[in-house]
Amino acid sequence: MSNIHVDIVSAEGNIYSGEATMVFAPAEMGEVGIAPRHAPLITRIKPGTVRVKTATEELPFFVGGGILEVQPHLVTVMADTALRAKDADEAAAQAAKTSAEERLAGAKTDIDIARVQAELVEAAARLKFVQDLKKTSR
Repeated sequence: MSNIHVDIVSAEGNIYSGEATMVFAPAEMGEVGIAPRHAPLITRIKPGTVRVKTATEELPFFVGGGILEVQPHLVTVMADTALRAKDADEAAAQAAKTSAEERLAGAKTDIDIARVQAELVEAAARLKFVQDLKKTSR
């Protein structure tokens, strides 16, 4: 079975680098699955879960949006923000979502509303990521 190299990076630094048999990412138009020797592709990704399937396990990562670049033997996720499963905090995710909802209620201009809506989408996706992790770890 062949592998594809995966790099997940964000402004905070390198989040993951390793070999995978398959990668799943939340592309803007829907989830994409990337196997070794995939055709070249560049697309934006939305907040959600990137799943890296290795020979022995499936590793979940939260990304807050960004760019996905695919080459036949390399997948690069350049995330606005990224989070390893072990660093996920449900209380912090819930607090971020609540804060965004409160700011949305008080937003006055179209620009403020759009900015806070984007923050709310990311916060809701992060909370779903944490809740899904809890379900699968039972």
